[in-house]
Amino acid sequence: MDLRHLQTFRVGAADLNGQMRGKRLPAATAAKLESDGVRMPYSVLNVDIWGADIKGSPLVFDTGDADGVLKPTERGPMPMPWLENRSALVPMWMFHDDGTPFEGDPRHALAAVLKRYADRGWTVQAATEMEFYLVDDSGAALAPPINPLSGRPIQGQAILSLRQLDAFDAWFSALYEACEVMDIPAQSAISEAGLGQFEVDINHCEAMRAADNAWLFKHLVRGLARRHGMAATFMAKPFAGDAGNGMHVHFSVLDADGNNIFDNGGDDGSPLLRHAIAGCLNTLHGATLIFAPHANSYARFEPGAHAPTGAAWAYDNRTAAIRVPSGPPAARRIEHRVSGGDINPYLTLAVILGAALAGIEDGAEPPAPITGNAYDLDLDGLAPDWASAIDVFERDPMIARILPQDLITNLCYTKRQELEGMQSIPAEEQWKPYLETV
Repeated sequence: MDLRHLQTFRVGAADLNGQMRGKRLPAATAAKLESDGVRMPYSVLNVDIWGADIKGSPLVFDTGDADGVLKPTERGPMPMPWLENRSALVPMWMFHDDGTPFEGDPRHALAAVLKRYADRGWTVQAATEMEFYLVDDSGAALAPPINPLSGRPIQGQAILSLRQLDAFDAWFSALYEACEVMDIPAQSAISEAGLGQFEVDINHCEAMRAADNAWLFKHLVRGLARRHGMAATFMAKPFAGDAGNGMHVHFSVLDADGNNIFDNGGDDGSPLLRHAIAGCLNTLHGATLIFAPHANSYARFEPGAHAPTGAAWAYDNRTAAIRVPSGPPAARRIEHRVSGGDINPYLTLAVILGAALAGIEDGAEPPAPITGNAYDLDLDGLAPDWASAIDVFERDPMIARILPQDLITNLCYTKRQELEGMQSIPAEEQWKPYLETV
């Protein structure tokens, strides 16, 4: 790994909140990165949203806060276009000294789920729709961004407005250029329902790479916004009364011959499609903490606000939590519409894909697909609040089938510490810890 043309480079891994944790290193150390890795405490992947150690966590107190070894992922080094000075980022993940994966690393959790698909001769293709706000955070409260053309804050909803996209043309042009050099396959961009809200779709690819793309995209968007005099946030609900940010996940599964196992040649899809949908529905309640991991996440779940809350599925119906989009049978796929934009992409894809596989393993059958507006139906669904979500996640048997116990334990310790910390912060100030961390 030759980075000698640079003075320094960064190594970074995803913690449980999806924040990038790592080090800045001199370029001369890159030669030994593959063989020696970088030593860092296991506990650094299990700090809270403020970056503080988790009180009472067995990861710290039962191990003496031991070191693990960060090793480069298959992604390899990439530029960091949000920085003024040239540098490179090497994405990493955590291992033990004997080379076995550290189960508290969220990327390893996804890898373990994908291995179960691979053991069947299957590969998962996934794509994400990334919603975010550009904002002005220079005052005491968040505000819509300044229109670069008029010099005034933007006003009025502008869903699918080319005018609003064009107002931020310089920023979007820089974003697409940056995605190209980072090999993030950004596709369409649209102006969404909220003031200053946008969505960028990232193209289908192998599921681990899709999670990498989502993780890297979030860091790129936030960093590039700062270079253009704004802030960007993936908070689930930056503005009360305005649209929330989601991250919709699309996925299909290919067999060893490259055939889509969800395709039966017709519009309804195969029995395996129904089993996978049933698994996703059966896991919604227990997995609420993954789809809504923060205090701000629960403000997004308002009936009729384009954030599904009930365990229902449908064909081509955006009010349902699980949607089967229309299109040619060979492209039959599942769209999981529950997650907020503030999630950890690795944990989210691990739970969604693990739930689908559990449904297939069990031969589970979903209820009949709904028609009409899901918000008008009396449906079981997500845990109602953050504290409840932590409790049900900790003991849910489906979660125990999908994620390693150490990760479940660490995440519950982390979220209970964050819950306690947020209770001491006035509601109108709670956006500050989340603005650029989620």
